[in-house]
Formats: sequence, C-alpha cells, structure tokens
Amino acid sequence: MKRFAFKMFLKPGCEEEYERRHRNIWPELQKMIKDAGVGNYSIYWDKDTNILFSYQECNSEKTSQDTDAVDEITQRWWDMNTDIMEVNEDNSPVTIPLHEMFHLD
Repeated sequence: MKRFAFKMFLKPGCEEEYERRHRNIWPELQKMIKDAGVGNYSIYWDKDTNILFSYQECNSEKTSQDTDAVDEITQRWWDMNTDIMEVNEDNSPVTIPLHEMFHLD
C-alpha cells in the first residue's frame, strides 16, 4: 500500500455542514472509492486554520483526488460541496499533496 496525505481548505463557518455531509456520504461514493483501491481514509480538521488534513492508503499511485478520469458520482459530490470548500475550475477540491517526512510501522 502507498500512503498519501494532502490538505484541503474548508470555508469559514462550514465545519458542521462538512461533517454532516461526510457522516451521510453516499453509499455509491464509498463503494467507488473502495473499489478504486483507496482505504484507511481519514480527514482531520484544524480549527485554527480551517485546513482539512487527509490521509489515505492506496494500492496504486492514484488517490481519491485524481482528476484524470472523474466518474459521474465523484463529479456530483464535488459539485455539491463547492459551497463549503475551496475548489478548482472543475469543482474538484483544491488539494495540496504533502510530502511524508517520517513513518513508523
């Protein structure tokens, strides 16, 4: 498994809505993410900066944030969340990859 970490940006005042949407994540989106080989996926919120820190393990070089061949389910999810996150022109979340500096199994 390859580990990936990245940060995203939550709009101020949208913390509760972001958490609510993710508590109710669509089953078809969950399935699609898992079927794509993404697992052990967590998102953390830094309330001081409104930065979301995401970590996931993938069985390939692709992550859940790859925009090369976006399926309809992911695109609908991105479109739905434009009001609470900073996004790119295609409505994908602004995602900044983070370099792993240390790991301990």
